Amino acid sequence: MFTADRRIKFAVLSILSNSALIILKIVAGVISGSVSIISEAIHSSMDLVASLVAFFSVKQSSKPADRRHPYGHGKIENISGIIEGVLIFIAAAMIINKSYNKIFEPAAIEQADVAIAVMIVSSVVNFFVSRKLYKVSKEEDSMALEADALHLKTDVYTSLGVGLGILLIKVTGLAILDPIVAILVALLIIKEAWVLCKNAIDFLLDVKLTDKEEDEIEMIIKEHSHQFIGYHKLKTRKSGNMKHIDFHIVVDPDLTVKEAHDIIGSLKKDMSNKYKNTRVNIHVDPKKSDD
Repeated sequence: MFTADRRIKFAVLSILSNSALIILKIVAGVISGSVSIISEAIHSSMDLVASLVAFFSVKQSSKPADRRHPYGHGKIENISGIIEGVLIFIAAAMIINKSYNKIFEPAAIEQADVAIAVMIVSSVVNFFVSRKLYKVSKEEDSMALEADALHLKTDVYTSLGVGLGILLIKVTGLAILDPIVAILVALLIIKEAWVLCKNAIDFLLDVKLTDKEEDEIEMIIKEHSHQFIGYHKLKTRKSGNMKHIDFHIVVDPDLTVKEAHDIIGSLKKDMSNKYKNTRVNIHVDPKKSDD
């Protein structure tokens, strides 16, 4: 329960920080007339929606398994990753559409100092919030929070890029730099959306755990190899923050049920100690006489 509450708490932090920054960017965009700042406000608006999706998903995914969902609700986090990725694609399309027209009718930037200050504040706030979210996402193995952290991390770079663009406009007087910077912002967040969607779809399709994790699992199995004859059919997958590990062990056919149960228990204990939120399923095969 503590784990779920912690994830929810940081999802709320992201919602609050995004809400405040959207207001700042809209005000700065209206005052300055900068399309790149308006594009950043759009980006942050999508970040806010993504934060709300993350909040909903971590709240729902923390529900215990039930009769209808015997493997739990973890994949809600993976679905939320796809939703967040699609939202980023939409934001990028809106930014490119708005910026393209501005290339042919560039407008002068007013109150450039205010606009630059807002972008710097936005970058600093998102830097610290994204770093904290990413840390918690790794500790809690939460894809929804990791996706949210990725949103905010991208916002750090885009805000800095917009601030730099406005500074260059102020120095050079080239107003056309404003929509060009906005389009570059859009291209950067399209890349972010692609990575996010790909990772989420991989987990929905039950892609295996990483090679490193599978090597560590096999290491644990081999540490217990003196208790059984062999193992095979190792399969792994991930659902939300829950890792699933399945494999068969080959044992002496004369082994008692209790002895086989103890072997399975010791394997499960070591794997659960190594990985939080892990479900291990081990099938026992008796050694055939012709093996």
